Amino acid sequence: MTNVVRHADARGATVRLTVDPCSLAVVVQDDGTGLPDELVAGVGLSSMRERATEMGGTCSIEPAPGGGTRVHAVLPRGEE
Repeated sequence: MTNVVRHADARGATVRLTVDPCSLAVVVQDDGTGLPDELVAGVGLSSMRERATEMGGTCSIEPAPGGGTRVHAVLPRGEE
């Protein structure tokens, strides 16, 4: 959400959380200006990917359908 406010020039954003027995999925999608053609990942994008990987998950940052940006992270759920 910080990146949406700082960089996207978006009118709106959605956050979707999905939980199943094995994972938590988080999708943040905005309707902003989208990713630059030659993206140089800053600290924020790099650290999101690193944190997800450290937890055994994944994080992708890509253009959203129709414009804007979509961040999709999937994190494993720990044993209860």
